[in-house]
Amino acid sequence: MSNRAVLEVIALTAEDATAAQAGGADRLELVTDMAADGLTPSRETFAAIRAAVSIPLRVMLRLADGFDAGDVDALVRAARELRAEGADEFVLGFLDADGNPDQVAVERLVAEIEGCRWTFHRAIDRAADRDALRKQLADLPGLDTYLTAGSPAGVDDGMDILLAEAARQGEPGYEPQILVGGGLHLEHLPRLLAGGIEAVHIGGAARPHGWDGPVDAAAVREWRTTLDTP
Repeated sequence: MSNRAVLEVIALTAEDATAAQAGGADRLELVTDMAADGLTPSRETFAAIRAAVSIPLRVMLRLADGFDAGDVDALVRAARELRAEGADEFVLGFLDADGNPDQVAVERLVAEIEGCRWTFHRAIDRAADRDALRKQLADLPGLDTYLTAGSPAGVDDGMDILLAEAARQGEPGYEPQILVGGGLHLEHLPRLLAGGIEAVHIGGAARPHGWDGPVDAAAVREWRTTLDTP
């Protein structure tokens, strides 16, 4: 395993996935419907992307916009179908009405994806208490990443929190890798890397023509080069 920073790119299609891999992405987050901030893709989309690329894929488990779990039975079914299709890494995260982690929904999904690694996504940025959330989830099997901007408003607002959390990595609740995404720009990278961040996540930044256009391999390559340049 090299020490290079992890670059995760959002992919909606096999075309996106191929371009992201060509540009140097280490991993893809698979979603559909970015108008709702990314929902669970179909089995068919997962299968097409899995056939198109060799890098790891993390599949979103989320059926509606927002951070309420909604129909947990339907989420569990979606996870089961995706696993049957070969998915082995996932992304999820749900809060209750008070901004605490929805333990019931999260634990049911984690039981369904037993043996898989997973990311708790930007629901952490809406949590009532980030530190308490990390400690509540600390013993869940497979949780190896938090996708966060440090703030609901994005990395510009969340930078100080991201750097403070990076400084605590290894403490109880802070063992998972911090994957920075959400309003992330190339000019943020020097400060993040200097502060100990080792993983970043891009969506729109990989698409010069917006979400209606595909991932651009050259745009991904620019991120890869910046991450790899000391």
